Amino acid sequence: MMLKKFVLGGIAALVLAACGGSEGGSGASSAPAQSAVSGSLIERINNKGTVTVGTEGTYAPFTYHDKDGKLTGYDVEVTRAVAEKLGVKVEFKETQWDSMMAGLKAGRFDVVANQVGLTSPERQATFDKSEPYSWSGAVLVARNDSNIKSIADIKGVKTAQSLTSNYGEKAKAAGADLVAVDGLAQSLTLIEQKRADATLNDELAVLDYLKKNPNAGVKIVWSAPADEKVGSGLIVNKGNDEAVAKFSTAINELKADGTLKKLGEQFFGKDISVQ
Repeated sequence: MMLKKFVLGGIAALVLAACGGSEGGSGASSAPAQSAVSGSLIERINNKGTVTVGTEGTYAPFTYHDKDGKLTGYDVEVTRAVAEKLGVKVEFKETQWDSMMAGLKAGRFDVVANQVGLTSPERQATFDKSEPYSWSGAVLVARNDSNIKSIADIKGVKTAQSLTSNYGEKAKAAGADLVAVDGLAQSLTLIEQKRADATLNDELAVLDYLKKNPNAGVKIVWSAPADEKVGSGLIVNKGNDEAVAKFSTAINELKADGTLKKLGEQFFGKDISVQ
């Protein structure tokens, strides 16, 4: 059966799970009280032959519908590739972001693939994350002919920011002259129009914009160091260390064989699987 790839030869994997013989050590029998789901994730996927995945379907370029109505996006295609590596089918359940993590906790789906980084202590206490398949951090954007090279250069400089965002706070702390905007697109438009000189924003959002607008006249002039970047991966309920390890192995194989690089270039013009 194709599912044997996922369960380490079927029965053997269930024995390992019961013994806690997986990376992380908690095993399938130690499902935490936070989750309303019974049984291990491997057992449920083994029984169904399918992994069900919560995703928005409205968050381009990560998860969205193309002009033909097909669900696609970086996270979607990575998840499809992971499922293929593991020899299981994949079923996506489109869900609004506000209820997605609650849906995972309640067992409405097995996995969430929606650019989740698990940065908050609350989420870390309830969910686990696979090996990241994308990394993102702050980047500084300026016009192509700008002399701005780093965050130190924006002191006293008109910097277009959403005032309530973390990036706005970072620009303010750097002494920038803040120009209030509603979002990234407006920030970059103001820079192009020379009504602002720079913006601090999310790397993946900027890469998406630049791919769609190659003649925008702006460029990334500085990127956050690797240790400040946040990785996003497949999210599962705690107590499923065996499944997390299998997902992570598949993601590492997709990195090694160039699949993630190809998908990153397809959706962002750059390999985003590297920290």
